[in-house]
Amino acid sequence: MKNLKLIVAVILISAFSKLSYTQDWANLNRFKNENIQLMDSNNNEARVIFMGNSITEGWLNFRPNFFKNNPYINRGISGQTTPQMLIRFRQDVIKLKPAAVVILAGINDIAGNTGPSTIEMIADNIISMSEMTKTNQIKVIICSVLPAYSFPWNPDIKPAEEVIKLNKLLKSYTNENGLIYADYFSAMVNDVNGLKEELGYDSVHPNESGYIIMEPIIQKSIKEVLKL
Repeated sequence: MKNLKLIVAVILISAFSKLSYTQDWANLNRFKNENIQLMDSNNNEARVIFMGNSITEGWLNFRPNFFKNNPYINRGISGQTTPQMLIRFRQDVIKLKPAAVVILAGINDIAGNTGPSTIEMIADNIISMSEMTKTNQIKVIICSVLPAYSFPWNPDIKPAEEVIKLNKLLKSYTNENGLIYADYFSAMVNDVNGLKEELGYDSVHPNESGYIIMEPIIQKSIKEVLKL
Protein backbone atom coordinates (compact mmCIF):
# COMPACT_ATOMS: atom_id res chain seq x y z
CA MET A 1 0.00 0.00 0.00
CA LYS A 2 2.83 2.37 0.87
CA ASN A 3 4.48 1.65 -2.48
CA LEU A 4 1.21 2.31 -4.27
CA LYS A 5 0.79 5.65 -2.50
CA LEU A 6 4.38 6.57 -3.36
CA ILE A 7 3.84 5.70 -7.02
CA VAL A 8 0.64 7.78 -7.14
CA ALA A 9 2.43 10.69 -5.47
CA VAL A 10 5.30 10.53 -7.95
CA ILE A 11 2.87 10.43 -10.89
CA LEU A 12 0.94 13.44 -9.58
CA ILE A 13 4.11 15.44 -8.93
CA SER A 14 5.42 14.57 -12.39
CA ALA A 15 2.14 15.53 -14.05
CA PHE A 16 1.98 18.83 -12.15
CA SER A 17 5.59 19.65 -13.00
CA LYS A 18 4.99 18.92 -16.66
CA LEU A 19 1.86 21.06 -16.68
CA SER A 20 3.66 23.95 -15.00
CA TYR A 21 6.56 23.65 -17.44
CA THR A 22 4.37 23.64 -20.54
CA GLN A 23 2.17 26.55 -19.48
CA ASP A 24 3.09 29.93 -20.99
CA TRP A 25 0.71 32.32 -19.25
CA ALA A 26 2.23 35.46 -20.73
CA ASN A 27 2.80 33.84 -24.15
CA LEU A 28 6.54 34.43 -23.98
CA ASN A 29 7.11 32.10 -26.92
CA ARG A 30 4.76 33.90 -29.31
CA PHE A 31 7.41 36.18 -30.84
CA LYS A 32 10.51 34.25 -29.84
CA ASN A 33 11.82 33.57 -33.35
CA GLU A 34 10.88 37.00 -34.71
CA ASN A 35 12.65 38.66 -31.79
CA ILE A 36 15.84 36.71 -32.41
CA GLN A 37 15.87 37.93 -36.01
CA LEU A 38 15.33 41.53 -34.93
CA MET A 39 18.07 41.37 -32.31
CA ASP A 40 20.47 40.18 -35.00
CA SER A 41 19.64 43.26 -37.07
CA ASN A 42 21.29 46.61 -36.49
CA ASN A 43 18.54 48.48 -38.32
CA ASN A 44 16.74 49.75 -35.22
CA GLU A 45 17.43 53.48 -35.33
CA ALA A 46 13.78 54.46 -35.80
CA ARG A 47 12.16 51.18 -34.75
CA VAL A 48 8.81 51.62 -32.97
CA ILE A 49 7.16 48.70 -31.20
CA PHE A 50 3.39 48.54 -30.74
CA MET A 51 2.67 46.64 -27.50
CA GLY A 52 -0.88 45.59 -26.86
CA ASN A 53 -3.73 43.11 -27.12
CA SER A 54 -6.17 42.16 -29.90
CA ILE A 55 -6.68 45.79 -30.86
CA THR A 56 -2.97 46.07 -31.65
CA GLU A 57 -2.79 42.60 -33.20
CA GLY A 58 -5.84 43.30 -35.39
CA TRP A 59 -4.21 46.46 -36.69
CA LEU A 60 -1.71 44.32 -38.58
CA ASN A 61 -4.52 42.26 -40.09
CA PHE A 62 -6.69 45.17 -41.21
CA ARG A 63 -3.90 47.56 -42.21
CA PRO A 64 -0.74 45.55 -42.99
CA ASN A 65 0.83 48.34 -45.05
CA PHE A 66 0.83 50.62 -42.02
CA PHE A 67 3.49 48.33 -40.56
CA LYS A 68 5.11 47.29 -43.84
CA ASN A 69 5.70 50.89 -44.96
CA ASN A 70 6.99 52.12 -41.59
CA PRO A 71 9.62 50.85 -39.13
CA TYR A 72 6.83 49.58 -36.88
CA ILE A 73 6.88 46.21 -35.11
CA ASN A 74 3.57 44.72 -33.97
CA ARG A 75 3.67 42.91 -30.63
CA GLY A 76 -0.04 42.60 -29.95
CA ILE A 77 -1.46 39.38 -28.52
CA SER A 78 -5.21 38.86 -28.49
CA GLY A 79 -6.88 38.63 -25.10
CA GLN A 80 -3.89 39.81 -23.07
CA THR A 81 -4.06 41.87 -19.90
CA THR A 82 -1.48 44.29 -18.50
CA PRO A 83 0.17 41.81 -16.09
CA GLN A 84 0.81 39.47 -19.01
CA MET A 85 2.26 42.32 -21.06
CA LEU A 86 4.42 43.40 -18.15
CA ILE A 87 5.94 39.92 -17.95
CA ARG A 88 6.82 39.85 -21.65
CA PHE A 89 7.73 43.53 -21.91
CA ARG A 90 11.45 43.00 -21.47
CA GLN A 91 11.80 40.41 -24.22
CA ASP A 92 9.23 41.85 -26.64
CA VAL A 93 10.26 45.49 -26.22
CA ILE A 94 13.37 46.27 -24.17
CA LYS A 95 15.69 43.69 -25.72
CA LEU A 96 14.75 44.80 -29.22
CA LYS A 97 16.20 48.27 -28.48
CA PRO A 98 13.54 50.33 -30.25
CA ALA A 99 13.56 54.09 -30.46
CA ALA A 100 10.05 54.14 -29.02
CA VAL A 101 7.21 51.96 -27.82
CA VAL A 102 3.45 52.51 -28.15
CA ILE A 103 1.50 50.99 -25.24
CA LEU A 104 -2.22 50.36 -25.77
CA ALA A 105 -3.58 48.20 -22.96
CA GLY A 106 -6.15 47.80 -20.23
CA ILE A 107 -9.47 46.90 -21.80
CA ASN A 108 -9.06 43.16 -21.17
CA ASP A 109 -8.22 43.85 -17.52
CA ILE A 110 -11.54 45.67 -17.21
CA ALA A 111 -13.19 42.66 -18.84
CA GLY A 112 -11.63 40.40 -16.19
CA ASN A 113 -9.78 38.19 -18.68
CA THR A 114 -7.20 37.12 -16.09
CA GLY A 115 -9.23 37.85 -12.98
CA PRO A 116 -10.53 40.96 -11.24
CA SER A 117 -8.41 44.13 -11.35
CA THR A 118 -8.94 47.61 -10.00
CA ILE A 119 -8.40 50.61 -12.26
CA GLU A 120 -5.41 51.54 -10.10
CA MET A 121 -3.86 48.09 -10.60
CA ILE A 122 -4.22 48.40 -14.36
CA ALA A 123 -2.68 51.88 -14.40
CA ASP A 124 0.18 50.67 -12.17
CA ASN A 125 1.07 47.93 -14.65
CA ILE A 126 1.13 50.39 -17.54
CA ILE A 127 3.20 52.80 -15.46
CA SER A 128 5.64 49.99 -14.64
CA MET A 129 6.11 49.34 -18.36
CA SER A 130 6.69 53.05 -18.88
CA GLU A 131 9.30 53.16 -16.12
CA MET A 132 11.17 50.26 -17.76
CA THR A 133 11.50 52.31 -20.94
CA LYS A 134 12.88 55.26 -19.01
CA THR A 135 15.78 53.26 -17.58
CA ASN A 136 16.55 51.83 -21.03
CA GLN A 137 16.52 55.10 -22.98
CA ILE A 138 13.41 54.20 -24.95
CA LYS A 139 10.74 56.80 -25.66
CA VAL A 140 7.22 55.85 -24.65
CA ILE A 141 3.76 56.76 -25.90
CA ILE A 142 0.86 55.79 -23.66
CA CYS A 143 -2.45 55.46 -25.47
CA SER A 144 -5.93 56.00 -24.22
CA VAL A 145 -8.06 52.89 -24.01
CA LEU A 146 -10.62 52.88 -26.80
CA PRO A 147 -14.25 53.47 -25.82
CA ALA A 148 -16.29 50.37 -25.08
CA TYR A 149 -19.89 50.08 -23.93
CA SER A 150 -20.11 46.30 -23.56
CA PHE A 151 -18.09 43.09 -23.93
CA PRO A 152 -19.42 40.42 -26.32
CA TRP A 153 -17.57 37.75 -24.32
CA ASN A 154 -18.55 39.11 -20.89
CA PRO A 155 -21.91 40.90 -21.15
CA ASP A 156 -22.37 41.26 -17.38
CA ILE A 157 -19.60 43.87 -17.21
CA LYS A 158 -20.36 47.46 -18.23
CA PRO A 159 -16.99 49.01 -19.08
CA ALA A 160 -17.79 52.53 -20.30
CA GLU A 161 -17.20 54.45 -17.06
CA GLU A 162 -14.23 52.25 -16.08
CA VAL A 163 -12.54 53.11 -19.38
CA ILE A 164 -13.02 56.81 -18.68
CA LYS A 165 -11.54 56.44 -15.18
CA LEU A 166 -8.52 54.55 -16.48
CA ASN A 167 -7.89 57.09 -19.22
CA LYS A 168 -7.96 59.91 -16.67
CA LEU A 169 -5.29 58.15 -14.61
CA LEU A 170 -3.12 57.53 -17.67
CA LYS A 171 -3.47 61.09 -18.94
CA SER A 172 -2.65 62.45 -15.50
CA TYR A 173 0.47 60.27 -15.32
CA THR A 174 1.70 61.41 -18.73
CA ASN A 175 1.06 65.08 -17.89
CA GLU A 176 2.91 64.82 -14.60
CA ASN A 177 5.90 63.10 -16.21
CA GLY A 178 6.17 65.00 -19.48
CA LEU A 179 5.18 61.99 -21.61
CA ILE A 180 3.10 61.66 -24.76
CA TYR A 181 -0.55 60.61 -24.44
CA ALA A 182 -2.21 59.44 -27.66
CA ASP A 183 -5.92 60.11 -27.35
CA TYR A 184 -7.88 57.68 -29.51
CA PHE A 185 -10.87 57.83 -27.19
CA SER A 186 -12.03 61.36 -28.06
CA ALA A 187 -12.01 60.66 -31.79
CA MET A 188 -13.88 57.35 -31.54
CA VAL A 189 -16.45 57.73 -28.77
CA ASN A 190 -20.21 57.93 -29.33
CA ASP A 191 -22.88 59.64 -27.25
CA VAL A 192 -23.12 56.76 -24.73
CA ASN A 193 -19.34 56.50 -24.23
CA GLY A 194 -19.06 53.46 -26.47
CA LEU A 195 -17.21 52.85 -29.73
CA LYS A 196 -18.85 54.50 -32.73
CA GLU A 197 -20.67 51.79 -34.64
CA GLU A 198 -19.08 52.69 -37.98
CA LEU A 199 -15.58 52.38 -36.49
CA GLY A 200 -15.83 48.81 -35.14
CA TYR A 201 -16.98 45.33 -36.00
CA ASP A 202 -18.22 44.85 -32.43
CA SER A 203 -18.45 47.06 -29.35
CA VAL A 204 -14.71 46.79 -28.58
CA HIS A 205 -12.58 46.15 -31.68
CA PRO A 206 -11.93 48.64 -34.50
CA ASN A 207 -12.58 47.81 -38.12
CA GLU A 208 -10.53 49.25 -40.97
CA SER A 209 -12.31 52.59 -40.64
CA GLY A 210 -11.38 52.65 -36.96
CA TYR A 211 -7.71 52.06 -37.66
CA ILE A 212 -7.75 54.77 -40.33
CA ILE A 213 -8.86 57.17 -37.58
CA MET A 214 -6.15 55.90 -35.21
CA GLU A 215 -3.20 56.05 -37.61
CA PRO A 216 -2.73 59.84 -37.93
CA ILE A 217 -3.20 60.20 -34.16
CA ILE A 218 -0.39 57.79 -33.35
CA GLN A 219 1.87 58.97 -36.17
CA LYS A 220 1.63 62.52 -34.88
CA SER A 221 2.60 61.23 -31.42
CA ILE A 222 5.51 59.21 -32.85
CA LYS A 223 6.84 62.26 -34.71
CA GLU A 224 6.54 64.31 -31.56
CA VAL A 225 8.28 61.81 -29.29
CA LEU A 226 11.09 61.15 -31.80
CA LYS A 227 11.19 64.82 -32.83
CA LEU A 228 11.04 63.92 -36.52
